[in-house]
Amino acid sequence: MPEAQRTRRDLPNLVIDATTPVPPPRWALLERRLIDVQGEAIAEFHARYFDERGFLKCVPRWSGDDGPDDALENVLNWTVLHALGADDSILGRYKHALEGHFQQYTEARTTDVAIGRDGMYYQDFHACFDWFHHGEAWSPVLMQGLSDPHDRMLVSRMRRWTGWYAGENAHVPNYDKAHRVIRSFFNGSRGPMLRPATALDWAGDPIEVEGRFDGALHGETSYDEMLEHFRDYTDVIGDNHVNLGATTLGVSAYALTGESRWREWVIEYLDAWVDRAERNGGLIPSSVGTDGTVESGYGWYGGVYGWGFSVMQIPWQGKVAHRAYHTRTPFSLANGLLLGGGLGYVTLFRRMMDIVNGNARTRDGRVEYPHMYGRLDRLERIERGESLAGLPAHGPEGWYEFRSRPFAPSALAVWYWTHDRSALDLLEEMPRWVRFLDGNDPTFAEDALAADLDAVRRKVEGFRADAKSPDTTMSDDMNHNNPATTGALIQLVTGGLPTGRDVHALHCRLRYFDPERRRAGLPLDVAALVEAFSEDSVTVSLVNVSPIEARTVILQGGAYNEHRLDHVAVAELNGGAPSEAVATGGAPFAVRLSPGAGTRLVISMARYANEPTFAFPWI
Repeated sequence: MPEAQRTRRDLPNLVIDATTPVPPPRWALLERRLIDVQGEAIAEFHARYFDERGFLKCVPRWSGDDGPDDALENVLNWTVLHALGADDSILGRYKHALEGHFQQYTEARTTDVAIGRDGMYYQDFHACFDWFHHGEAWSPVLMQGLSDPHDRMLVSRMRRWTGWYAGENAHVPNYDKAHRVIRSFFNGSRGPMLRPATALDWAGDPIEVEGRFDGALHGETSYDEMLEHFRDYTDVIGDNHVNLGATTLGVSAYALTGESRWREWVIEYLDAWVDRAERNGGLIPSSVGTDGTVESGYGWYGGVYGWGFSVMQIPWQGKVAHRAYHTRTPFSLANGLLLGGGLGYVTLFRRMMDIVNGNARTRDGRVEYPHMYGRLDRLERIERGESLAGLPAHGPEGWYEFRSRPFAPSALAVWYWTHDRSALDLLEEMPRWVRFLDGNDPTFAEDALAADLDAVRRKVEGFRADAKSPDTTMSDDMNHNNPATTGALIQLVTGGLPTGRDVHALHCRLRYFDPERRRAGLPLDVAALVEAFSEDSVTVSLVNVSPIEARTVILQGGAYNEHRLDHVAVAELNGGAPSEAVATGGAPFAVRLSPGAGTRLVISMARYANEPTFAFPWI
């Protein structure tokens, strides 16, 4: 075992020397190629779709179909990709696009939609929309602190934005601190909407569609069809479970500043929802009154994206969509876990899965599980394509939308936090990543990295073939060609849950820093593979694929230093028993890799033992 030693002040106290050369594994070469090539692809994408101001080359609109959130999704994953070790140019291009985005949508104004006439954005934030869409927009911004924790504009914005949801600004009264509610499903920099929403509020101003655009996101071929799409998206007054996504602002603000008020608000608001679930038989309600009561005017199951939100998704084609949206809720609850509040926040959601699945039925010898709950007479009207106008105040309620698979939104994430294997039993099949971590799928890493490399190729091919002019381009047209591809990298490099557009923090076992370039991410030529983890340990292989340059990498527990690293033992890359473990001092440590060297580390850790921070681990 290499001895611990003190080094210069930008390195931790513990430095491990890895000197044994190894043939570079295929996974390491694929990983480095995937990290490195995306900088080139993003440079070309950025040049194709953003002008010199950073404005997206599209028709800027206020809409649930192609609004500002879709515009900002074109830089989705850029910040987390940089934090993994990709080229510095990515962060610069992201900032160029971000500042352009704020200016473009502040200058963009609506005519028919009243709340957007003074600018779709105000104070660098959507004037008034919902956290389903806010979350999609802010996902890359919430990751910026991983690479850029000292950016003054980022810190200022996070304080300002979070303050609107923590009840600190009387002019933007989204939050009622007395009742612990965000007062409307529609909220933003102009405050909450305290009236029913209209189809116009959702669809935005009238616009030519047919013959101009390839097709709106949801298949509309005319503006009338856009309005019809959103005809039943009305129930927005009061709090909604989707609003829990706002707590990720608080996590980011706290990790940037260390100011306790942001942590206190997140815990306060999450605890309010925990209390409501307990009063509602263990089910997290989807609609809460402005006075904090579970029974709102829409029923506990009501509200947009609520338990009973069945709508004519494509009314002109007679297609019904069941859009109860629970996928992000456990990630919002996990913000409490990240802030030191304990596993109770996510085990609450695990218990809710069992409660829902406990209402299963058997039909034709097969077990079927409900996924929706609400007014059955409302559902009947929707299925007949009828208006909800005149629906009685009360009617029959019950579970519906029975499927062959159990109710298990984000079950993989729940397992990740709790290590409760029963959550995985709810999935239709065991994810390959889990089988790999169990030692039962040895080719997964190479397969996943190769597949993501091919995805980058296809995305570049896609935007190179795009010949549309800006005035025939919607803001979401190019989303699928955004070349930033991070899913496999997050899983394999950090042992984490991919972030994407689901407005959640980065949950991972390890993060890396480059002390030579004094930045976040793997150093040049270094590849990492998290091969296994448990409740209190993680095993990672490190390889320096450069045959001529030594590299040094710092390892930290979790994206926010939330996991305390306690001991580390070293083993040969290709097998062999680990050495006697050495104490890390409860802090990040460094590994110095000789040219072509590789090593495997078995690290013991205490999860969620530290306060989360974006601060870099320089001494």
